[in-house]
Amino acid sequence: MARDTVDLRSDTVTRPTDAMREAMMRAELGDDVLGDDPTVRALEERVASVLGKDAACFVPSGTMANQACVRAQTEPGDEIVAHEGNHVYVYEGGAWAAVSGCSIALLRGDRGMFSGEDVRRSVRPDDTHFPRTRLVCVENTHNRGGGAVWPLARLRDVTETAHGLGLRTHLDGARLWNAHVASGVALDELARGFDTVSVCFSKGLGAPVGSAAAGDASTIRKVRRLRKMLGGGMRQSGLLAGAALHALDHHVDRLAEDHEHAHLLASALSRLPGFRVDPESVETNIVYATIAEGSVAGGAAGFVRTLSDLGVRILAVDNQIIRVVTSLAVDRTSVARAIEAFEAAASRLCV
Repeated sequence: MARDTVDLRSDTVTRPTDAMREAMMRAELGDDVLGDDPTVRALEERVASVLGKDAACFVPSGTMANQACVRAQTEPGDEIVAHEGNHVYVYEGGAWAAVSGCSIALLRGDRGMFSGEDVRRSVRPDDTHFPRTRLVCVENTHNRGGGAVWPLARLRDVTETAHGLGLRTHLDGARLWNAHVASGVALDELARGFDTVSVCFSKGLGAPVGSAAAGDASTIRKVRRLRKMLGGGMRQSGLLAGAALHALDHHVDRLAEDHEHAHLLASALSRLPGFRVDPESVETNIVYATIAEGSVAGGAAGFVRTLSDLGVRILAVDNQIIRVVTSLAVDRTSVARAIEAFEAAASRLCV
């Protein structure tokens, strides 16, 4: 990929800044599997503290963080409750079935959200014919919901209902940093009511690798064991933890820039003939736009190909929907170039 390409496919495309690379090189190292990497320990303590949890465990990926939390709180044959668009269900290779042996009760709701009453209705009867409902999973921000931020009252409704029914709760907070910056709600308030929380450092925060799972001490001990079982135990991983600590110090508040850039891109897309997106619905760094059928030659895939020829990369979700994501890799100049490319591609393809 050319260096001057504007990459809007995902916030995972970021590369470490020079300052982050320096922080990685300065990180004090040890063997984390043996528990003596001081930088990893510092990161885990920091994450647990900001999320208001007892403990945290550094892992290679968000998928591992989510699935270790699921496995630590379920048994084979149990059932998970989640929105039909949740990352845990859609994008993690069926690990909920392969790793945990669970089924999923899928809920519907606008922008990836549901209610406590939805949870209540999903719970199976206490009968040997049925799986045991055990865990409720929430994603905040919600990727397929266009980076939507859950209102705090709605989170409380879901977690309090779940706990009242004897269920455990997990928060996929890969982009919880974005939810925090967009809403102004403290991270520990967003995490309150969840038995486990996952957060990612390699998306908006710009670190090269890594996520963390946080929760009560007993559950995180299980997560740490599962990390080892799944091949996620790393050795001198303080190099990576150093990047994550630098990101927490320097890259959280700047997420507001990504949100502003996403709004600008959504506004530009909304002006193209045949494109449907409400810029006011864009709360964070993810934009989904729907292309009216027959309005663009080649549909979403054709628009993506033409943009690529113009030096801008985005993703087609299906034949009529595109996704655009802003990040540390996209500055205001890149946004202006992308908008020019959107307009040029539309002028070529709009029917």
